[in-house]
Amino acid sequence: MNEKKITTAAGSPYYEHEDSQTVGPRGPVLLQDFVLQEKLAHFVRERIPERIVHAKGTGAYGKFTVTHDITKYTRAKIFSKIGNTCKIFTRFSTVGGEMGSADTERDPRGFAIKFYTEDGNWDLVGNNTPVFFIKDAKKFPDFIHTQKRHPRTHLKSHTMMWDFWSLNPESLHQVLILMSDRGTPYGYRHMNGYGSHTFSMINDQNERVWVKFHFKTQQGIKNFNEAEAEEMKGKNPDFAQEDLVNAIENGNFPKWTMYIQIMTEEQTNEFKWNPFDITKVWPHEEYPLIEVGEIELNEIPVNYFAHVELSTFSPSNLIDGISFSPDKMLQGRLFSYPDAQRYRVGVNAHQLEVNRCPFAVNNYHRDGAMADSSRYQDSPNYYPNSFDNIKPDVAYKALEYDIDNNRVAHYDRNYDDNDHFTQPGLLYSKVMTEEEKTNLVNNIANHMKKIDGPKREQIINKQLCHFFRAHIELGIRIATTLGVHIDMNSMHHDR
Repeated sequence: MNEKKITTAAGSPYYEHEDSQTVGPRGPVLLQDFVLQEKLAHFVRERIPERIVHAKGTGAYGKFTVTHDITKYTRAKIFSKIGNTCKIFTRFSTVGGEMGSADTERDPRGFAIKFYTEDGNWDLVGNNTPVFFIKDAKKFPDFIHTQKRHPRTHLKSHTMMWDFWSLNPESLHQVLILMSDRGTPYGYRHMNGYGSHTFSMINDQNERVWVKFHFKTQQGIKNFNEAEAEEMKGKNPDFAQEDLVNAIENGNFPKWTMYIQIMTEEQTNEFKWNPFDITKVWPHEEYPLIEVGEIELNEIPVNYFAHVELSTFSPSNLIDGISFSPDKMLQGRLFSYPDAQRYRVGVNAHQLEVNRCPFAVNNYHRDGAMADSSRYQDSPNYYPNSFDNIKPDVAYKALEYDIDNNRVAHYDRNYDDNDHFTQPGLLYSKVMTEEEKTNLVNNIANHMKKIDGPKREQIINKQLCHFFRAHIELGIRIATTLGVHIDMNSMHHDR
């Protein structure tokens, strides 16, 4: 194997990697040693803000395979036929601790899966429990404060935790799970995963059902008891990380079976509780588990930071055929997760390898820190435009539905008024003096003369149509000043 030359970040080879350039063997060090500058400057910037919650975790790549037909519930392409597969990335985590906390802390465990589907990335961001402590995202900052450190002592405070729980009885369901041995799972391979929230599925007939996602471990449930968890915190605080890495590297690929529960619109009216309340479960005897597929984790990332730490998940990353619900916690997370990622990783986090959709991505997001133009290059950064062929596809139109006799829909901006011309015409004909009209025409014409490129004539003609519809005199005067010939017969016919 040929030896590789060591280089700077710009690719320039150099020799002195360990010894600074100095005046004489004892120094001082010269500022011109740019390799020293680059190494130290990069080193002190190698960390980014850790996650506010779910700070410590591990991750692995794998695959998802569809094993059962659920097309009557969803039109999502990934579920279109048995045998379909897609690549996935899964991140497991503790919730309340920091990066250096122990893997066996009594804490819920995060269970987030990124499905790289042909219709975009789908993130299912859940936990190892089917419920949560609170039912409204407005309480979330207060709740997390109680799980972190006391503002004065900077120590974990059982007082804060139990004070909050005692004042929020909705937390009882999750507290009982947390205080059971399920609160200290034996690593990540031996626990179940849950989407927790209620989501929705929409089929090709535009019919909607409500859905909950479950992932049952094929390794079997296994937990530490309190004494075992405390002992492992001292012996190996990275137990769960090591367990997952060793299992995959030894070819013992962990697997989970994916199930869904389904509730119809009619059943929501009959359910004893609010079906969108994340502190409640749907009893399995009433809403049985329906098998869907299998996930397998089979690849440890080549670089922990670039893949696990920089991975971003959001419940707002949905695909056609899968959507959200009125769950108040979910609604809050739709905003807070991507917002946290823009702060922690940056506005272009979606362009990083672990987060990037491997299929077609067409949008008008541009610039920002770490922008990568390899996909969009010099294409327009606005829509609509006359230069590209990117168009919305009506096949992906969002489901419309009623709430309290009001239609939830994306209403056309011209829904109740598409007259864009009468008032501009009155401004020209009734308000402006003759001098102001002349100046207006000259200003517009002089500005439009600078339009260039292959679409020049098309753009000018489109805009002239607007001027004519506002006031025919305005259109004629601008067209004449621009030197554009107007066929008045066709103009009158069009009107």
